[in-house]
Amino acid sequence: VQLVESGGGLVQAGGSLRLSCTASGFTYDDYTFGWFRQAPGKEREAISCISMSDLTTSYSDSVKGRFTISSDNAKHTVYLQMNSLKPEDTAVYYCAVDLRGHISLLWYEYDYWGQGTQVTVSS
Repeated sequence: VQLVESGGGLVQAGGSLRLSCTASGFTYDDYTFGWFRQAPGKEREAISCISMSDLTTSYSDSVKGRFTISSDNAKHTVYLQMNSLKPEDTAVYYCAVDLRGHISLLWYEYDYWGQGTQVTVSS
């Protein structure tokens, strides 16, 4: 299984970015994509997840109302639309896959991880 993220970059506070993550190397239909982030010196933080079977979503309180997760099942791709970005959103963002299809924001529930993409929000 391979996960490849893209879409990170530098943006000013209040701006927007859209991250993408495409999975390959498996044929599951009932799995969950999750987005996590980790800033320097901080613990990994869950952001959002989406079930690829019924599109149920979950968000952390820190991004609720600003970030939107969506998916393209045919492409095994998940997106994270990030609006109203703040400097505290600066981190490396990772996507991950839970092959059991849990709706979970617990990092240890996830089986495979991407390499991460840097998001930097300037003030």
